[in-house]
Amino acid sequence: MTTPVAALAPWLPLVLLLATMPIYALRTRGRPRDANVAGRPATLLLGYWVRDWMIWLLAPLERLLVRWRVSPDALNYAGGVLGLLAGAAFIAHQLPLAAWLIATGGISDILDGRVARARGIASPYGAFVDSTVDRFAETFTFVGVAWYLAGAAWMVAATVLALGGSMLVSYTRAQGAALGVDYGGGLAQRAERVVVLAIATLLESTLSLRSGWVPGAFLGKAIALIAVASISTAIYRMIIIMRTLRETEAGARR
Repeated sequence: MTTPVAALAPWLPLVLLLATMPIYALRTRGRPRDANVAGRPATLLLGYWVRDWMIWLLAPLERLLVRWRVSPDALNYAGGVLGLLAGAAFIAHQLPLAAWLIATGGISDILDGRVARARGIASPYGAFVDSTVDRFAETFTFVGVAWYLAGAAWMVAATVLALGGSMLVSYTRAQGAALGVDYGGGLAQRAERVVVLAIATLLESTLSLRSGWVPGAFLGKAIALIAVASISTAIYRMIIIMRTLRETEAGARR
């Protein structure tokens, strides 16, 4: 039988991280926002303040990685491996482990680009590797989620849609960029999907198993939310890019 201490253990890192928010608010009052954060669109879930807090938390690790001259490629591939391990943890029904593997993979995804820029080695090659490995990581993870939720057809369908939506979010941006319109806005960007999936996975054991719900019910609902948000984001990006391309073509004909 799980003891109360053991049940709370997976939550301890999250509690400690959230406890740093007041410290961040006091120490960074009036400080300019991180340039990379300011240059990216915010969303309802991850606004500028939250994103800046995350970068502030990771700053010591980022400086250490730069000092050690860690390759951004190593961080990219680490993210792919963490995605694979998260999928395996779902298959093994080790949900707290899966949640923290997802979160750690998200951290690796943040740091690879920042380390590359800090070392002055950011390049189209690195951007390609980053984006492609992220898709592998998401695929591995969602396959594990589908395996875990295999007892309910609608949950498996939601997982397939979530994976497809995630790929479409990336695809619409890549295609737009190839045609000269690099638009990365929308509700369910990579960071938002990671946060929702990690927290839902951490909550699953507590909410579903202890509330008398069917195992996987809470996680399945969160996956359905990711699916809807991802597909909506892909459609939104498509509309914005289509409109921009039409306006550009119309301007060129004048």
